[in-house]
Parts: sequence; C-alpha cells; structure tokens
Amino acid sequence: MKHLKMNQLSPRKIHIKEETRHFYNGLFIDLGELVIFSINVIKQFFRPPFEHRELIKQGFLLGNKSFALVSVTGFIMGLVLTMQMNPVLADFGAQTLLPGAISVAMVRELGPVITGLICAGKMSSGIGAEIAAMRVTEQIDAMEVSGTNPLGFVVATRVLATTVTVPVLVIFADAFSFFGAFLAVNVFEDISFTLFIDRAFAMLGFVDLIPATIKTVFFGFFIGLIGCYKGYNAGIGTESVGTAANSAVVVASLTIFVIDLIFVLITNIL
Repeated sequence: MKHLKMNQLSPRKIHIKEETRHFYNGLFIDLGELVIFSINVIKQFFRPPFEHRELIKQGFLLGNKSFALVSVTGFIMGLVLTMQMNPVLADFGAQTLLPGAISVAMVRELGPVITGLICAGKMSSGIGAEIAAMRVTEQIDAMEVSGTNPLGFVVATRVLATTVTVPVLVIFADAFSFFGAFLAVNVFEDISFTLFIDRAFAMLGFVDLIPATIKTVFFGFFIGLIGCYKGYNAGIGTESVGTAANSAVVVASLTIFVIDLIFVLITNIL
C-alpha cells in the first residue's frame, strides 16, 4: 500500500518540480533579455537622429497625467505623518523637532518611494499598454519596414522622459508634503510658515538630498525601461496588452524597492 501511494504522488511532485524549474528558467531568461534590451536602448541615447519633439511631448504627457495624483498623495502623506508623529514627540517634549523629522522622512525615503510607486502604476502601465497595442496592431513592424527606428523613436524617448520627469515629480511631492505638514502642525500650535520651513530645512543636508535625488533618476529610468520592455515584447492578441501593463507595474514596483534597498545600504556604508 505504501509503495502504491508513493507511485501515485510521484507524478504530481515531478510536475511541481518541472513548473518550478520552468519558472526560474523564464525568470533568468527575462532578466538576460532585459539587460540586452537596456544596452540597445542606452545606445539609442547617443545615436542620431535625436527625437527632441517626441521627447518633450512624452515628458509633458507623462508628467501632466501624474502631477495631480502625486501632489495629492504628497499632501496627504505630510498631513498624516505629522498627525501621527506629533503625539509621540509631545510625550518627550520635542515638538520643535517635528518639522525637521517630517522633512528628513519625506526627502530621504517616503517622498521618492511613494512617488516612484505611483509613477510605476501610472507611467509604466500606460507605456506598456501603449507599446503593446502598437505591437499588436503592427505599427512597430511598419516603422521597421519604413526605415524608422522604433527603439529610438518609441522606446528611447519614453525612457528619457520618465528619467527626467520622475525626479521633478518627487520634488513636487516633497513640496506639497511640507505644505500638508505645515497645516497639520498649525492644528496643534500656532507657527508661521517661515519658521516651519526654517526648522524643516535646518535638519536637511547634502547627505539627505544627493542620494535621494540620484535614486529618483534610477527610479524614472527603470520605470520607463520596464514599461517599454514589456510592451515591446508583447505577444500576439489583445489580451497581451493587459498582460504587458500588469506585469510592467509589478516588475517596476519590485525594482523600485530593490533600488531603494541598494541605495540605503550604500548610504549607510559611506
């Protein structure tokens, strides 16, 4: 009986092992293809013709679509974080440190990461769906036939646009978070805006600003790159458009967390 049960379970175990092996094989294959795709896209940055108009157009569209959401999120984050931290600091009699603590938390970590995740959901999915639709409707094939380089015109412009736009959106998110924090502080005590900003920036230094700014550039680059990669390599059929958009959001969000972890480790070492 024991021998019979083991024979019945073994095909299922073998099937699970095969699925696991195929998953990891596909993961490493995708990673290798993404690296090759990244190298080809970076080459397009330095190869004429340079599509300045398309770059400006994509930067404006991507930034304009995400500005309202990023601003509202930054404002609410500053408001909520201040209302959560004020009672804790009040117990220690350190309420004067509240503006500085909010500024350090938002500029170092919360502002870049939250904005990066919002942009991953907004930009990366939109880019992935748009390029996947172009692939399904054979627009990219038509570009290649007509002599237009789709990597330069479609992909490189969008990657550069997100690389430039995301750091700018992070600055706006931090600014609106300061405004939300200022309003929340005035709920508990009367403080002028000038004094609040002075206390907020008194605790900020280049050690906080430089790593936070650099990692937002990487956030923007990989948000655009992953969205373009998923859309450019989409399959045949309309369902591949939704698949490209969903996978772009998931991979871009995970990449943001990995990049943030790497920068935190490097900053602590230095």
